Amino acid sequence: MLAPLTEQRDDVFDTGYSTSQDGAGFGLSIVKRITEAHDWNICVTESPRGGARFEITSVKFID
Repeated sequence: MLAPLTEQRDDVFDTGYSTSQDGAGFGLSIVKRITEAHDWNICVTESPRGGARFEITSVKFID
């Protein structure tokens, strides 16, 4: 049984977290490490159509 959505949002970036029995749970923890290495922020919200939406902020663009 899955945890409530708000609890899942807190856990999805943890190494080993997966909603699939076949999943290794490495994908989003790697994404989190990449965003942190660039001083960006990442969060998960619900998309307007349902499902997950990942928002990466604090990205600086060079002109």
